[in-house]
Amino acid sequence: MRVLVTGGAGFIGSEVARSAAAAGWQVRVLDSLREDVHGSPSPPPGVDFLRGDVRDPHILSAALHEVDVVAHQAAKVGLGVDIDDAPDYVGSNDLGTAVLLAAMARSGVRRLVLASSMVVYGEGAYRGAAGPVRPAPRRARDLDAGRFDPLDAEGRPLTPAMVREDDLLDPRSVYAASKLAQEHLTAAWAHATGGTAIALRYHNVYGPGMPQNTPYAGVASLFRSAIERGEAPRVFEDGAQRRDFVHVRDIAGANVAALEATGSPAAQPFRAYNVGSGEVHTIGDLASALSRHSAGPAPIVTGRYRIGDVRHITASSDRIRAELGWTPTVGFDEGMREFAASPLRAAVR
Repeated sequence: MRVLVTGGAGFIGSEVARSAAAAGWQVRVLDSLREDVHGSPSPPPGVDFLRGDVRDPHILSAALHEVDVVAHQAAKVGLGVDIDDAPDYVGSNDLGTAVLLAAMARSGVRRLVLASSMVVYGEGAYRGAAGPVRPAPRRARDLDAGRFDPLDAEGRPLTPAMVREDDLLDPRSVYAASKLAQEHLTAAWAHATGGTAIALRYHNVYGPGMPQNTPYAGVASLFRSAIERGEAPRVFEDGAQRRDFVHVRDIAGANVAALEATGSPAAQPFRAYNVGSGEVHTIGDLASALSRHSAGPAPIVTGRYRIGDVRHITASSDRIRAELGWTPTVGFDEGMREFAASPLRAAVR
């Protein structure tokens, strides 16, 4: 069985390619090798590699030849710098997905695993005095005053809960909107072609080989890079933002499980799964763990914030455990100890 991994030279995509090969798949990688996204990318060894963009139907024709299933990892990720990033997000993520899906329809490839993201939920799940509630976006005046936690309509604090796949989808950034559009395009393709598709909603991914210094890098790599420079990691807000940090090897394992599941006779046209560690930690916990394992400077809590950031979002991964038999294998402390000592990708120039 052959899998095409788009974006297979990137941080997550290369780990997916390696894990799929180890599981017995023949692996082909398609990647444009964009340095502004990856930071000195290179394809993993031992795979059939094609350099090209998923928006190019000609390269896709060759890439999809004799392919059984696609793991679509190619995307521009991260919150973004400002609204000027919108065209690149939409072009890279949404147009790229649309061109890929059209090429798959022409080539007769009917199985897809899509790299989606927790950002499609916006704020995470909360409970108030009257039950479940989804708060409105936080207001700048509250954030300026150091009131970071969402409140209900009466100004009472809300209790964070684990977000589930059937919860409200409420993207609150251009990147988030592009990821939800990818899911919608994929679902439409599956229903139109009789295909089967799985969307994996990654939570906060970290691990060896993260991009070092792009403006779109995850907070884990930004903290890790600061410590390597001898600087204290600078933590926004009060550091109490709740997240689910999941190791890249576990993300790759979820992809392999999903690749296999798309070939099941019982597979649904489209199914979404959260992929998280199941452990709740704060961003402050992350910074402290990396500083401790690196013997680096203690974190500095700045009180600064970014409009568009969400306060709390943690995953229930019960569905993927029950339906695909996937479970995470790397615990938080083990993963942070390894990550603190692992090289990052070269800096973007």
